[in-house]
Amino acid sequence: MCEGKNLERVVSLSPTPPANAFIAKKDLKTKEKFFPLQVNFCLDCGQLQLTHVVSPWLLFRNYVYVSSTSSVFIAHFEEYANDLIKRFKLNKNSHVIDIGSNDGILLKPLKKNGIKVLGVDPAVKIAKEATKNGIKTLPRYLNLKLAKEIIKRFGYADVVTANNVFAHINDLDEIVKSVKTLIKETGVFVIEFPYLVDFIEKNLFDTIYHEHLSYLSLRPLIALFKRHEMEIFDAKKVNTHGGSLRVYVKKNPAKFKVQKAVFEFIALEKKLKLDDIKTYNKFASKIEKNKRKLIKILTDLRKKNKTIAGYGAPAKGNTLLNYYKIGPNILDYIVDDSEYKQGLYTPGTHIPVVPFSKIAETRPDYIFILAWNFATPLINKLSDYKKGGGHFIIPVPEATIV
Repeated sequence: MCEGKNLERVVSLSPTPPANAFIAKKDLKTKEKFFPLQVNFCLDCGQLQLTHVVSPWLLFRNYVYVSSTSSVFIAHFEEYANDLIKRFKLNKNSHVIDIGSNDGILLKPLKKNGIKVLGVDPAVKIAKEATKNGIKTLPRYLNLKLAKEIIKRFGYADVVTANNVFAHINDLDEIVKSVKTLIKETGVFVIEFPYLVDFIEKNLFDTIYHEHLSYLSLRPLIALFKRHEMEIFDAKKVNTHGGSLRVYVKKNPAKFKVQKAVFEFIALEKKLKLDDIKTYNKFASKIEKNKRKLIKILTDLRKKNKTIAGYGAPAKGNTLLNYYKIGPNILDYIVDDSEYKQGLYTPGTHIPVVPFSKIAETRPDYIFILAWNFATPLINKLSDYKKGGGHFIIPVPEATIV
């Protein structure tokens, strides 16, 4: 963020494979690639970031995460689209580009409203599918060269968005330059990311994985955009991923007034001492405490011959499974609604991923909710299982049985 080199390590998790590198049965005996998973704190600007960068070609070209498998996310991005339309008075002459657009989950409701849209996403298979479904998506990484190409082919953008992707990018200067080139003088850049405040307060350590290079707060971002003559003029809290922040950025000449919310979030970050390394040392101790508690719960249940199944195979679940060394000896299987993951095995721990119907077939004693950010809708979905005496284990912010 600040181009500084004054970094200190604050969290060390065990080396893991890339969190979305699910494995086919035929490849189970092939040696997996494991990479260090550690976090540094910048003593100059307060940025929190991984110590090692794994090649994005390895992480994203064969990506299996698809946003639209979640009804919660579909509703969230419909709200997001409506917010953009109203706030920036978008119409049929407007152009919105989404970076890391996945299957077009944000662009679909914008297109329904007659707005011109374009997706940019390096996951070839997902980009191809999105294009086939009517959301033109370029299967590439955004850089300055591509930005200029987009302007020639599709024109400048009124709005560029980057949702749950800004934290995945190693060269943030290149991406900011590219976006600044893409948007009109009056255009805006809107980013949404899991918020560092929630990460610390709710002990969301399992969101540390190789795709997430940065753990973002407002103050370091302000410094980054200032270097590029851009300014954050508004910020809004949203509920996704355990707590996220949506941030609105303008080019300096654009006449958007800096809103009160920006100063309120800065004050909150100061109050919580996000610029103090001691905050992150305490956080690391909390991770260890939760690890001991959760492992005790799971091993005690297994000693009593209780069956445990997982629900949800999100990327963050693989950080937890690998760091806590939870494998098929603890979880019989993991249910996931994504057909992209069904029939595969979790990276590093090799637990089979199966369809939802498996729960009714096997009736496990406990369901371990790895997709904890959807705990409430998942428990509601499993109301028959709950009525039949089933129990749930939720791993964060603190390991609990429901």
